[in-house]
Amino acid sequence: MSQSAHAGPGTVPQASEGYSGWVGWIGFAGVIMMLLGTFHAIQGLVALFNDEYYLVSSSGLVLSLDYTAWGWVHLIAGAVLVGAGLGVFGGQVWARAVGVAVAVISAIVNVAFLAAYPVWSLMMIALDVVLILALTVHGSEVKARR
Repeated sequence: MSQSAHAGPGTVPQASEGYSGWVGWIGFAGVIMMLLGTFHAIQGLVALFNDEYYLVSSSGLVLSLDYTAWGWVHLIAGAVLVGAGLGVFGGQVWARAVGVAVAVISAIVNVAFLAAYPVWSLMMIALDVVLILALTVHGSEVKARR
């Protein structure tokens, strides 16, 4: 009899059973999506309630939008990312696709937001890149667990 026949509920599945050690990247991606969503929501709330907080006026941004508009963009993106992050934990394919799309948009938006808050924007771009890597390279492995 194989070792998997004697496996109990708390055992780690073997790679020969269709599992991979990289499945943990999907859990990591779900956490990062929820973290990025929270960060976007914070950034949006700051833009809505205290637009003097940023280093330049809204006319100094790549896209000359009012900080109120930027705030709503970040708030909506944050809500979508948190929702998709919860979907990734459930193994939903749509959540991975939404996560990649929103992460790409998030990176582009943060490039446009660099002048207003450079360190924050660079951190967000780095997290977006890691999220895209985790969802695209290791995303399909979560279905092997089901």
